[in-house]
Amino acid sequence: MSMMNETGAIPLSLPVNDAIRLYPETIAIFNEFGIDTCCGGADPIVEAARRDGADLDELMAALAGVIEARP
Repeated sequence: MSMMNETGAIPLSLPVNDAIRLYPETIAIFNEFGIDTCCGGADPIVEAARRDGADLDELMAALAGVIEARP
């Protein structure tokens, strides 16, 4: 089951925990960007990035890269 939208990107509104559940390899990216995946994991990616001071464009590019690299 893919949550990618028609442009091939993860929706910004997808909660962090859902992204990790669908794409377990993304946890390393969230950790690298300092995104709280525990207590803040229920927040949408866009809100989590803002809250934790991560550059949204860079985060989304990194997430897309790791997901596109899946076998």
